[in-house]
Amino acid sequence: MKRKMASLDPSQTPERCSVDRFQKMDLPVDPIMAAKAYKYKAELLLKEYLLADSYVLYTAVLGGLLMCKLSYDFTHMISSVYFKGYASLTKMRKIEWNNRGMSTVHAIFITIMSVYLVFMSDLFSDQLDGPVTLRSSHLSNLTLGVSVGYFIADLAMIFWFYPSLGGMEYVFHHVLSLVCGVYAMLSGEGQLYAYMVLISETTTPGINLRWYLDVAGRKNSKAYLLNGVAMFVTWLCASIERNAFMQVARIVLFIYLFYHILTNYDQVKQMDTFACLLISVVPTILFVMNVIWFSKILRGLKKTLAKRHAE
Repeated sequence: MKRKMASLDPSQTPERCSVDRFQKMDLPVDPIMAAKAYKYKAELLLKEYLLADSYVLYTAVLGGLLMCKLSYDFTHMISSVYFKGYASLTKMRKIEWNNRGMSTVHAIFITIMSVYLVFMSDLFSDQLDGPVTLRSSHLSNLTLGVSVGYFIADLAMIFWFYPSLGGMEYVFHHVLSLVCGVYAMLSGEGQLYAYMVLISETTTPGINLRWYLDVAGRKNSKAYLLNGVAMFVTWLCASIERNAFMQVARIVLFIYLFYHILTNYDQVKQMDTFACLLISVVPTILFVMNVIWFSKILRGLKKTLAKRHAE
């Protein structure tokens, strides 16, 4: 009877049981069997612990933090070997150099995933029933978790080295992005608009490349000029692919976002009040900030073209 009552102990949750099995599993002496046992233990840990519904979001955030650490170190390693001027940079310049490598990796990842989820997958398709503002999936939640991990890491670096890696505008931008990302990830609301905004990260690699060329003393090179033109074009427009056929459209991203909100306002109203507030305020603020940054890029492009024309 005692054994039966012990087996019905409510404290023994499925997660706790899986961890207990993981810890108590004896490993065989034979190397081949030991390798198989380790593999089984790893699969058990991944399936029943890290990818359990209650832990999957935290795993994604940790994955984002790990991605930042690896990309930061990888940028340092590659730059030390292939860029001769890296060793002569100041300590703060090296930190910013590596930090921009980290942001480039995140930008490439989140742009690919955002374009896929918004325009290529069926998650936000009009053919599905239910409000598009309340849709989410394991993949969309995981992707937001990775992005949240990046914003946490980058924001921590900005605070730690403030103001060398960016002023209050960067802090404000990252805090807004972090709040929206966390809320959309945990609630599952407004993920479509979160990913629409994140598509704007497509300009980050170009901005970082321009900074790299500037620091490397390549301001008068053709690469610098072409980079400025490419940034001008990609900031304005985005090439998208939708459904079974290839349809290239050039749209202004935030205008399309506002248009989508207005045309689907009946679905927007079904979200929580805080989500509606975020959708109304955050894109507007980010749009203004992007316009300011865009004007700076435009002025820089004009100066570069004028300088090359004078030569």
